[in-house]
Amino acid sequence: MSWITLKTTSFRWEAELMQQLLAAHQIPARIVDLGIASYLGAGSATALQVLPEHQQTASLLISPVEDEPESDD
Repeated sequence: MSWITLKTTSFRWEAELMQQLLAAHQIPARIVDLGIASYLGAGSATALQVLPEHQQTASLLISPVEDEPESDD
């Protein structure tokens, strides 16, 4: 089974939060540590990975909400 890296972050808690969001939508995800453990609160690089068939839906779920452009009415 192959996994696709959806997002990398330097804060594990951020990856865990995204993983919980995906789990709430029944999308399997895993977190992979990419670096050494945190040193003086600097964080360690982690990657959030999903299965290829869930990549598009997962990307939409964790992407930032786009603001509506203001109209000049």
